[in-house]
Amino acid sequence: MSASTPVDEPVGFSDPAGDGPLARERSHLAASRSALRAMREDVEALDITDVTANWVNAAALHHQIEERVKALADLSGTPLFFGRLDYLHAPGAEGAEGAEGERFYIGRRHVHDADGDPMVIDWRAPVSQPFYRASRKEPLDIALRRRFGYTGGDLTAYEDERLCDPSEAATTSRLLQREIERPRVGPMRDIVATIQPEQDEIVRAGLSGSVCVQGGPGTGKTAVGLHRVAYLLYAHRERLARTGTLVVGPNRSFLHYIEQVLPALGELTVAQATVDDLVAHVEVRGTDGATAAVIKGDARMAQVLRRALYSHVTMPTEPVTVVRGSRRWRVPAYELEELVQQLLDRDIRYGAARDALPQRVAHAVLVRMERAGEAPDDRVQDAVARNAAVKAAVKAVWPAVDPAKLVLRLLGDPEFLAAHAEGLLDEREQREILWAKPARSVKSAAWSAADTVLIDEATDLIRRTHSLGHVVLDEAQDLSPMQYRAVGRRCTTGSATVLGDLAQGTTPWATRSWEEALLHLGKQEAVVEELTAGFRVPADVIRYASRLLPHIAPGLAPVASIRENPGHFEVRGSRGTDDVLSACRELLGNEGSVGLIAADSRVPELAEALTAAGITYVAPGEETTRATRLTLVPASLAKGLEYDYVLLHEPGEIVDAEPDERTGLRRLYVTLTRAVSGLTITHTTDLPPQLT
Repeated sequence: MSASTPVDEPVGFSDPAGDGPLARERSHLAASRSALRAMREDVEALDITDVTANWVNAAALHHQIEERVKALADLSGTPLFFGRLDYLHAPGAEGAEGAEGERFYIGRRHVHDADGDPMVIDWRAPVSQPFYRASRKEPLDIALRRRFGYTGGDLTAYEDERLCDPSEAATTSRLLQREIERPRVGPMRDIVATIQPEQDEIVRAGLSGSVCVQGGPGTGKTAVGLHRVAYLLYAHRERLARTGTLVVGPNRSFLHYIEQVLPALGELTVAQATVDDLVAHVEVRGTDGATAAVIKGDARMAQVLRRALYSHVTMPTEPVTVVRGSRRWRVPAYELEELVQQLLDRDIRYGAARDALPQRVAHAVLVRMERAGEAPDDRVQDAVARNAAVKAAVKAVWPAVDPAKLVLRLLGDPEFLAAHAEGLLDEREQREILWAKPARSVKSAAWSAADTVLIDEATDLIRRTHSLGHVVLDEAQDLSPMQYRAVGRRCTTGSATVLGDLAQGTTPWATRSWEEALLHLGKQEAVVEELTAGFRVPADVIRYASRLLPHIAPGLAPVASIRENPGHFEVRGSRGTDDVLSACRELLGNEGSVGLIAADSRVPELAEALTAAGITYVAPGEETTRATRLTLVPASLAKGLEYDYVLLHEPGEIVDAEPDERTGLRRLYVTLTRAVSGLTITHTTDLPPQLT
């Protein structure tokens, strides 16, 4: 084959004799599938009857075996390998005399034969890296890179690049383009076969450092974050097995959309959650106005909470007298005050300090015992720490505080709030966040989403939040400073991958700069990377949407689409719902998924019309099928989702639904950039002037 043979030409693919390159590659695929099946059967046949000491160990080992069997599943329609590398020399022996090149098939997981020899190499292995990084300028000792094309799970094509052959001109990979543009139905799929060099650098960045990825629509930032998790689990399996990994997304619909990516890569242990899930200490039954939500989400609230919490600590005015047998041991008030002040100066968690205080008082008693000639040991100190007089003194000086009750009082008691917000929040801001009607109890309170973040902050001030080994935070531009703090304390001893686009911030508290966001997250040292090459959104669509950038994020570079296919793009004047239904039917005539996106208030009307017209549809988060390929999407839930074809109805309404024009234009930018193959806009009223 030439350096890049078009997929739709028979050269290199027709093999009537059954002994050509394509037949040999199919044979290797069949042998690899048999080897994977044998690996799975070996695990299923394991007998653990005599290797476990008790039922707990047996249950744990049985669970591990089940997870391993799942990880070795041969997923239908998912190619076992997608590429091949032919090295000039044995890896690690470049330039060595007599070193013989080796051939490796690159796939989603490692597969070996009965003798342990590799049939497929995991894409995350070091030997696989040149598949993503090698070029004619830097061939990385690769003689040939072969890409494979599949149709319905069957290997039907291949395409070669001879990177060390100067006689062959560089060409664009047709298979790569087709894989990027392939119609999609159902949840998000992995991009392991199409990762680009700049994406691979981020994916393979070390575990010890945090990374922030600024990426416009279609640059693959979400996929990069998920593949980074998969890579880190491969490279640091034991460490992350102990510390845990977490993917944080903007909403449940988004998490459902991405939930199959990691399992397809053989990773089944990564937890997924929204920020609301992380801080779900109480039931959310209320809402805040935009102004109140912005103030509650401000980082100043952390200091208000800290002041309110430590206001419960009071200096002792009475001594503590401990009675043991016939002796009485007295610790004067001034010495107790010194102990309390020492703990305050150490700046440890409120609860940890409260736990330490009885032991410090007991130690002061033991010092007196030793001076009197006694020889107390640790058991005596523990007994003194549990003494009723000591416990009473600690309760009075350093009382236990419930975090939800603390926030309840702060938001319901004007005087308490004023005392601890002085110099931080002005009177207007204090009035904004105070409840109009104070709640009587934690259970009866109409907590808002922002309130739960405050409770989480208070909880961490009292007891340290458990830290994970790595956290991926997607659509981060929409988080408030307090939400960043909530995520950050879950990776204080680990690292983070932050993904987002400043141009897509649609909350009143949207991130203004990544430097500020990383400061609140506690990851100031994170490296900020920018992805500007667009793989998903067609060129005509992204050019049209980029008209909004000067109005919503003037400092950001527009995404440059690398798609050869410009995509379908059309703006239609509409006479009403009938035209929308007609456009839906038209788009459903194409292959792939269709998203009908409209302002949230317009969705009920469109749902009724679709039902009456007999057009079946699903809501975001529900899985599309080949029979039901239409999703009706409220504009507020469109972020992070993608469809082959998007029908965007009434852009002006999407802008007008937001509290201000800038936020509305950002919401519109999000909805305009959900299309993979084509975008159709219908409108009865004038388009926003920024688009015309």
